[in-house]
Amino acid sequence: MSLESAARLTEALLALALLQQSLEHLRGSRPERTLFVARMALCGLVLLGAAFTWPWVGLIGLVGLAGLSLLILRRFQGPYNGGSDRMGLLALWCLTLSRLAPTPALAELALGYLGLQLMLSYFISGGVKIVNPDWRSGRALADVFRFSAYPVSEDLRRLADRPRLLLALSWAVMLFELAFPLTLLSRESLIVGLIVAGTFHLANACLFGLNRFFWTWLSVYPAILWLQARLV
Repeated sequence: MSLESAARLTEALLALALLQQSLEHLRGSRPERTLFVARMALCGLVLLGAAFTWPWVGLIGLVGLAGLSLLILRRFQGPYNGGSDRMGLLALWCLTLSRLAPTPALAELALGYLGLQLMLSYFISGGVKIVNPDWRSGRALADVFRFSAYPVSEDLRRLADRPRLLLALSWAVMLFELAFPLTLLSRESLIVGLIVAGTFHLANACLFGLNRFFWTWLSVYPAILWLQARLV
């Protein structure tokens, strides 16, 4: 995968993710609707640029989205939806800087940094979990099902009463996240790792309604695929 194709695919997927997020705000206040209708229009420019290989159209959309992201940050006093917003902002600014870079080396650096951050997002998450005794015992996952507002079905709360299953799931998640950097050793292992990770995010979207994470993380996968090919 070339730098150009990886960047174009990442841009298109990110634009779709931002479009999906923007739809949630169409019932908000008038200033809020104005911000997100503008973001939807700019996402459309990015998609047009990616679909028809119109780099200037896509660049206008990216620069506009980057500038608008500052207004949205001010409106909500930060990335209001946690990790998915932070990853979306990181992807947006890395793509914008890659497009504006004066040399190919700097363009590669910006996209490579995005791929590296995706890898670290899994590894650091696993590291944070494994030092937590509640995760090692399965209690943290049990508490998610038992007490949190996340499960989309009350029937899912019954899983909190299956400690062996939750213990196995907890360790499976932790070990996968910690081992994720090893998937960069080959293209085949990375593809398998991304399929597993994507399935994990999809399960979280279906079980807990965390759909933003699925679309945002998925949009960055082309960047790490390009990075792996560039390094190995």
